[in-house]
Amino acid sequence: MKKHIIIASTALVLVAAVSARAEIKVTADRNAEGTPKFKFEHVPLPSKTDAAAKAKFTIVDGEQDENGGSVEKLNDGGVPSEADEPAQNFFFNVGTEGGRLVVDLGSVIEIKRVNTYSWHPNTRGPQVYKLYASDGKAEEFKARPGHGTALDKSRWKLLAKVDTRSKDGENGGQYGVSISDSEGNLGKYRYLLFDISQTETEDAFGNTFYSEIDVVSAGTAADGGTESATAADKPFITHSADGYCEITIDTSKATDLKEWAEQKLAPVLVEWYPKLVAMLPSDGYKAPTNFSVMIRPGEGVAATGGGGRVTANSTWLKRELNREALGALLHEEVHVVQRYGGGRRDNPDFKRPPGWLVEGIPDYIRWFLYEPQSHGADAVFFKPRSNQKLNYDGRYRVTANFLNYVVEKYDKDKNLITKLNAACRQGKYTDDFWKDFTGKTVAELNDDWKAELQKQMAD
Repeated sequence: MKKHIIIASTALVLVAAVSARAEIKVTADRNAEGTPKFKFEHVPLPSKTDAAAKAKFTIVDGEQDENGGSVEKLNDGGVPSEADEPAQNFFFNVGTEGGRLVVDLGSVIEIKRVNTYSWHPNTRGPQVYKLYASDGKAEEFKARPGHGTALDKSRWKLLAKVDTRSKDGENGGQYGVSISDSEGNLGKYRYLLFDISQTETEDAFGNTFYSEIDVVSAGTAADGGTESATAADKPFITHSADGYCEITIDTSKATDLKEWAEQKLAPVLVEWYPKLVAMLPSDGYKAPTNFSVMIRPGEGVAATGGGGRVTANSTWLKRELNREALGALLHEEVHVVQRYGGGRRDNPDFKRPPGWLVEGIPDYIRWFLYEPQSHGADAVFFKPRSNQKLNYDGRYRVTANFLNYVVEKYDKDKNLITKLNAACRQGKYTDDFWKDFTGKTVAELNDDWKAELQKQMAD
């Protein structure tokens, strides 16, 4: 048996390959920082059209961590936009030893290579697993080998062992692993099994953030889903005005918005990112160094997942190009900077911030700082809607108006939004905040604000 190992990038990684009939080659790359492009020196780009895209992924041993994404994240063709984005990755439950995943490709196919991708700033970045395969035809074959099941006796063939942990302790980063045969294809299989181990036991957070698993069939022209993209399909990449943050705008699913996105949207995001970072700081917080905007047909307006992956509905944007489109995406950029879920690990008493503030703060910044001339959340907007029931926790424009009232009435040092954001991000917000800041309870402020807004609408 021969072993072929390729070690690349900035980390020393240990990888073993196993084969009974040919030469299995395991290539491992690490990017110390990483970007949403997941581009490595030797490992192909993640693919959106590989054989695993329509495969069924099943947990046969272990538990999914509820803070992460489901197993569907492993073959949805998407990858995280930043290093610590739990919802865009699959990982096993905190405090466990890992688990097993089975991939059912639906039928026996000739497999060219298997690629796995992960990203985390600490010990949840490296990949430690054994890859098994089977055509599923043997009588003794077990398609769901749970804990304690001997895989060799269940007609699973060991293809490779992967361990990309560094001996020097530098384990954070973005990892790509590619398993192939140096002389041909891996073989004809229907099922793959990943026997995944935790990367460390010093604390409970040792399960890898797996971002994507690709299975490339024989005869595929290109491994990476973006390598052969046309110019119109390629994402537009720019940087914030201070050079701190990389911003990727993908209009490949709405090419008619490419010019608008590059000439109108990008300058707004570029200009406002450093302003938002300066406006929304907190102790120990580091704003994301990259985020992405995917524009494609969908439902609703826009949404931000995991603090850095913005998805916008191209159908809605086209109707609002000269009205609300830019402001709506500025609102989503605020969400990128907010990152209110990041404080859970540092604060065992973390209190989830209320939704009215999660959405109200971005709308305050949008309507009263970015585009006050549009009057999208002041008395001019509410006057035709004077019968609308108003309350401070009405979210979006309603909460934005309430926040503006408190800022104008009580915020002489212009730091209310900064302090409010910090309390939310750190999981320390309670309604006592308002009494401490203004001397009035939130209920008292609510009554005063509604009276003032009614007066403005009557004028």
